[in-house]
Amino acid sequence: MNTLAKFELMEKIERELTDLKNSQTAVLQKIAKIEIDNMELGNKTLDAKLPSMHQNAADVIDTINNIFESFEEAKDKFEGKNNITALKEQEAIDSVKNA
Repeated sequence: MNTLAKFELMEKIERELTDLKNSQTAVLQKIAKIEIDNMELGNKTLDAKLPSMHQNAADVIDTINNIFESFEEAKDKFEGKNNITALKEQEAIDSVKNA
């Protein structure tokens, strides 16, 4: 895999991590809504299970954030080390020449 392709894959993974965080945030919000609704209903099973589900969902978001930050650092280092901007410019020049 060439350097530019590797960087593009890193950008794709970064977008997927963001999407994953957004999806997990939606799960957390749904759990919270059920918890609120259950305050009125008072179902004992939901009372027992929802708090741990809520905490687990929040923990997953924290894990995703940690992974994202670490991955973003690695991507930024890779970008700087390999002068990705120049590679993209060269690729654009080459595509014009070959057109």
